Amino acid sequence: MATQSAAALREKKCEPCEGGVSPLSASEAKELLQNLDGWELTDGDKKIRRKWETADFVAGIEFLSKVADLAEEEGHHPDVHLTGYRNVTIELTTHAIGGLSENDFIVAAKIDELPVKLNADNK
Repeated sequence: MATQSAAALREKKCEPCEGGVSPLSASEAKELLQNLDGWELTDGDKKIRRKWETADFVAGIEFLSKVADLAEEEGHHPDVHLTGYRNVTIELTTHAIGGLSENDFIVAAKIDELPVKLNADNK
């Protein structure tokens, strides 16, 4: 799999995945991850995760609402977490295959384009 830029990933649409295909290898996932800022491989290279510290509770909820809308459009749904009233964590994996697919990276690249009000201390 050739490395794809975040812009190229954002141009794609998620393909339905009901299983029957192999998850990306760790090396394929690492290649795709190179063009996504702030995302990391987790859970034995089966998930990607990114964290944000939003300005406040409402900013976190607004961001998660935008993520939910995007996930519905793409038909690919992340695990979302809001803890400590403003700490947002998003994890992506393709549950049907027990690991990562290109869909996870497409959604991550699109999430990165969503507006989010960050805590002033975030860089």
